Formats: sequence, C-alpha cells, structure tokens
Amino acid sequence: MIRHFVMLRFRADVSDDTKLALFDALDGLRGHIAGVLDFRAVANVSVETDLIRGNHDAFWFDFTDTAARDAYLIDPEHQAVGGRLVEHTVDGIEGVTVFDMELPD
Repeated sequence: MIRHFVMLRFRADVSDDTKLALFDALDGLRGHIAGVLDFRAVANVSVETDLIRGNHDAFWFDFTDTAARDAYLIDPEHQAVGGRLVEHTVDGIEGVTVFDMELPD
C-alpha cells in the first residue's frame, strides 16, 4: 500500500469553507480513481510550533499500489483540483510538500 501524504501552507486569507471545499473535491476522487483505499484531511495540532513551518493542514490518500498512485497523479480531475489547491497556498507550489511512503498491507 502507498500513502500519498501532502502537507499544506494555506495563505492566511483562505477560509475554512474554502479548505473544506477543496478537501471535499479531493475526497470525490475516491470513487473516480481505481485503487484509492482511503482519503483523510486533517489539521496540524502539533505543539512544536517552530517545526511546523507553516504546514497547518494535511491530507493523504491510501492507494493499493504504486500503479494506482501513478494513475491518480496523471488523472485530469486530480490535476484540476490540485491546481485549485495550489492557487490557495503560500507561494503556490512552494506551499505544498509531498511525501509518499510504502506501508505494509
């Protein structure tokens, strides 16, 4: 299983409603792309504020395997939602950090 983990630095003017709409659009990919096992969006509740580096929000997808993750990456709907998300982060793509990890099934 592959977990595609994304940390986000949203701009200060981005409302919670906008964040929720973006996360709902991402969650909608679950039924659209084969091999998506789960989607979660969360707020950072760390008390290590110096280490957060502005990453106050995150989401992840769990995929059956790398092929499913790779299909997600090139999917036009994902790219459209991802583009809207980047429009709301600090310095665009600089406000997005991605980490993919392999997890035991």
